[in-house]
Amino acid sequence: MSSSRYYAPTQLNEAVQQLAQQGARAMAGGTDLLVQMRSRLEKPAAIVDLKKIDSLRRVDITADSVRIGSGVTGAELGENAALVACYPGVVEGAELIGSTQIQGRATIGGNLCNGSPAADSVPALIAANGICEITGASGERQVAVADLLLGPGRLDLQPGDIITAIVLPKPVAGQADAYLRFIPRTEMDLAVAGVAVNLTLDEQGVCQQARVAIGGVAPTALLVPDAGAALVGTRLDATALTAAGEAATAAARPISDKRGTVEYRRKIVAVLTRRAAVIAAQRTGRAS
Repeated sequence: MSSSRYYAPTQLNEAVQQLAQQGARAMAGGTDLLVQMRSRLEKPAAIVDLKKIDSLRRVDITADSVRIGSGVTGAELGENAALVACYPGVVEGAELIGSTQIQGRATIGGNLCNGSPAADSVPALIAANGICEITGASGERQVAVADLLLGPGRLDLQPGDIITAIVLPKPVAGQADAYLRFIPRTEMDLAVAGVAVNLTLDEQGVCQQARVAIGGVAPTALLVPDAGAALVGTRLDATALTAAGEAATAAARPISDKRGTVEYRRKIVAVLTRRAAVIAAQRTGRAS
């Protein structure tokens, strides 16, 4: 492992300045970065450890929004009962990252910034219409999670930029989400495909809004508007669920690798879309 300068700032402005240095890398949990350094895939000139910045470690739920600090770990998300009640699908994705030990270190911001097309936390954040709050050398800005992702390992971030939080709208009555993935093993593997569904049912069980996001089947996780539109105005009958699944398949742009072929991923993403939609609907308490 190459030698790197190490910083552990306690203030956000310090971290921004340190990350603006040539070759500096942020370390949220380190579960990806340290492995990449040991494998000599990454040789940062400086490591900026974000764990001591308290403002990144908070979950704040108000009447209008759910704000998740980028430094909150998967384990902490799962232990937050109020957050689980609001967004069980978001928590499901975060709790699938690695092992129990990894979840104690790995953060939701780090999982997003790793830029993996198969990152488990990302589809549910997109389905929830998540917005990233970003602080950098040029000030503060907001970017939708879906727009932040440019390709494998590529994000719309500049040197010194730090995602400070991911903000989700507070769910309304009749709204719920779910995340499902398929992996070859029982645990601790990358998703062959993953699907998140966030929907709202009225008191008669009719879908009023739906957002469907897919992961592991394209260069980035994707929002699939046609899949959501197939569910709106329906009671999620077999016809609507099939149409949503077909839309997810049509949007997928997978590759073949040792974990699955193009054809298999396209089939699986449709199955997961149908199942995740049913689970989300059941969680609203309004499904017929």
